[in-house]
Amino acid sequence: MIKQITPDIYFLPGQDEFLPDSHVYLIGNRESGNLTMVDTGLVGKGAYKLKSLEKIGISPDVIKRVILTHSHLDHIGCLRELKENLPHLEVWLHEAEADSLLRGDERTVYGMEAFRTMCQAQYGLKDGDFASLIDKKLKDNELLTLDHTSWRVLHIPGHSLGSIALYEETRKILLCGDTIYSDHAIGRFDLHGASASQLKDSLFRLAALEVKMLLPGHNRIIIDLPPMYISQTVKQWAPYLK
Repeated sequence: MIKQITPDIYFLPGQDEFLPDSHVYLIGNRESGNLTMVDTGLVGKGAYKLKSLEKIGISPDVIKRVILTHSHLDHIGCLRELKENLPHLEVWLHEAEADSLLRGDERTVYGMEAFRTMCQAQYGLKDGDFASLIDKKLKDNELLTLDHTSWRVLHIPGHSLGSIALYEETRKILLCGDTIYSDHAIGRFDLHGASASQLKDSLFRLAALEVKMLLPGHNRIIIDLPPMYISQTVKQWAPYLK
């Protein structure tokens, strides 16, 4: 069930089944008619997302754009279903992964060839399903105005080549995708475009921020993040990220 965690941020937990389903976040005041969705979740979850919004009185039509923290299947998989219901929806993705998708290169979506074969058979997908869906290429340090708040785009490669976080400096809120989670966990670094050394650098970059609320792509959200949490996580994992 969708939860309102601040006056302008809504949290829709993923529904993990055969594969993980990422969390979805909404940014903006519902009265503004100008909401932003962060990530879409796994294939087949479109109806769950849209019905969850309607249950709390949010018309899906007020969602104007989707920002993808990265383009793995559990984050981008539901995009085509949402676009079928909301054809006006813009899709924003970091340029490193947007360029690949626009060329028809979906290796980041599936991560590895064996996974592509399995997912295409499981979900009836075909090559090209996620190409040409990108409307805006995001850049590192770009400042986005989402409804009435400003969010900084942070390019944090490692889990994937174009992974980003969104940072709201005033309230110290970090939407971090799959780079870092609760319980001192981090994202995997063995799929296409991933890099252990880049992930370490990205974690150090996040550790330099003041963060009070951590909103990851999976697992628990942390409303009151303990001081030094990200630094402690980096210290724990650094020996393995070479």
